[in-house]
Amino acid sequence: MHQKMARTPPTLPIIIMGAGMVGLTLAQALKKAGIPYEIYERDTSYDTEKGRGWALTVHWALGALEECLPAELFSRLESIQVDPTLDDSRRFCFIDLATGNPKYVIPPTKRHRVNRRLLGNLLGEGIDISYNKSLSGFDVKGDVVEVSFTDGTSTKGCLLVGTEGRNSRTRRLLLGDRLGGLNPLPVCSIGTTITMTPEQFAPIRTIDPLLFQGTHSETGVYMWFSLVSSPTINGSLGTQNPYYEGQLIQSWLYKSEADKVPETDAERLGIFKRNAQCFDPRLRAAVLSLPEDSKVLHIKLVDWVPMPWDNHNGHVTVAGDGAHAMTSYRGEAFNHGVADAAVLSRNLISAWHSADSGNTMQSAVDAYEEEMRARTSDAVLLSTQACLEAHDLHALQPDSPCVSKRAQVAKEAREARAQARLEMFV
Repeated sequence: MHQKMARTPPTLPIIIMGAGMVGLTLAQALKKAGIPYEIYERDTSYDTEKGRGWALTVHWALGALEECLPAELFSRLESIQVDPTLDDSRRFCFIDLATGNPKYVIPPTKRHRVNRRLLGNLLGEGIDISYNKSLSGFDVKGDVVEVSFTDGTSTKGCLLVGTEGRNSRTRRLLLGDRLGGLNPLPVCSIGTTITMTPEQFAPIRTIDPLLFQGTHSETGVYMWFSLVSSPTINGSLGTQNPYYEGQLIQSWLYKSEADKVPETDAERLGIFKRNAQCFDPRLRAAVLSLPEDSKVLHIKLVDWVPMPWDNHNGHVTVAGDGAHAMTSYRGEAFNHGVADAAVLSRNLISAWHSADSGNTMQSAVDAYEEEMRARTSDAVLLSTQACLEAHDLHALQPDSPCVSKRAQVAKEAREARAQARLEMFV
């Protein structure tokens, strides 16, 4: 009678390409489990200014983030909230920008609105990142994936996970530029950071001190406001000049060349201020206070609905925005990225330590991809739907995706995407 031999775990590391939020979360989960990994980032070094003017909301994925992080790191999440003094379960308003009055009020849920730069610092603690490394290609031979970089160097691992963001090179290598390319949306968007004294911020606080979104009832211009940092976390508390930082985003439907986003910061700022002329006085004053040298980012709105790819017998996969690019109008992209890291790491940890011959790295990756696609396909479509519908305040309904977490994907949207995918394969 033959005894079953115990399966030995892989000896080569898991290669993570991209040291953004998802890549770092995955690295923390693997490190916590004692699984070897290497993480590479195309930037030349950690940029403390990257994400300075932005914030992220962790809500339904809080449990997944806790699963991935060491307890000591997770316990510090509250301290990097944009304003730790605020209740983290506040309501979320969608307002009429003409009046500042709520059109819809989304009930409060458990959430943390965190400063993106500080979150990156937190997730990167104890993680050894190799910088200035851009993916060139990969080659899978047996149970080894050799990853090559544009600088001519290479490394070997048992699995390559692309977490480079929505422009994922890994995804395009797996699917080609035609199938792996992003889908541009007919919406224009610009964003900037606003710095305010407590006196300047006081009128905004009367609408909501944390975040809100809204649309002008006549012009159809959409705007999002989020607090990014308060004196408590930006170091200005107790100084002569305490300040608040906010994130401002405007968007409008693209109907003709006249609607396109201009090239210069000055021209974009001009649009920002012109759009605000008919806003509620509190919002108008805030936008008009933006300095003339403000940096105004062109936010290119795109999506990508996940589709199957050849994962080379479980040796190459994608996670985060690269696997399911979606707009920010439902605030779910980061949460799905965290869920990706949790599901993938959970599967990999189980396979790594299992003696069961059927519980392999391939089965772990296959199961992750199946769960991820089922979870995110509708999420991408709902976020796109929310983006397109957010610019008509009169047409918004209680079940619209930008104000309802229980919204259903419109039949037309699903059919349009199905037809587009069919045409790709013709």
